[in-house]
Amino acid sequence: MQKNFKEEKTYVMVKPDGVRKGLVGEIIKRFEQRDLKIVAIEMFQPTKEQINEHYPKDEKWITGLGEKTLKTYAKYDLDPIVDYGTDDPAKIGPEVRKWVVDYMVSAPLVRMVVQGVHAIDMVRKICGPTLPYAADMGTIRGDFSNDSPALANAEKRAVMNLVHASETPEEAEHEIKYWFGDKEIFSYNRFGVDES
Repeated sequence: MQKNFKEEKTYVMVKPDGVRKGLVGEIIKRFEQRDLKIVAIEMFQPTKEQINEHYPKDEKWITGLGEKTLKTYAKYDLDPIVDYGTDDPAKIGPEVRKWVVDYMVSAPLVRMVVQGVHAIDMVRKICGPTLPYAADMGTIRGDFSNDSPALANAEKRAVMNLVHASETPEEAEHEIKYWFGDKEIFSYNRFGVDES
């Protein structure tokens, strides 16, 4: 069966700093300007349990968080033992994951399903790299954020990067199902856009 590329869907979540900065409308506008459409949207206050289930809990992923943290420490010639009492990524990762969960429940979020041609890749391109200081101007993170992992580590918190977007078709499918469940995903044609 032939895949309909115009119907590709991805999951997007405006994070606490995006909501607090009043960027929800701007973020939606960026997607819609690229002929993507919002087919489901809702503001909500997540629980720790919901966020805990959203992020992977497998040892490899958590150790990966620790490894990324150690790379930041090495880049800036800092000693992780001073802050963490260890340089073991498997012990640092759980602490970083806890910061992420705490950050994600610190304010309401906006969840949405975005649909269109290459929606997964296009949304990630519009958002920019996950580290805001590395994001180009013209992307959401490049225009509206300037956080870095070095600063986040020093302040013992997650990197604030405005928005989450699914990375792969499998992740998008899982996250849409997890966050929207039986809620309606709408189907409509954009005015003036040929979707046949």
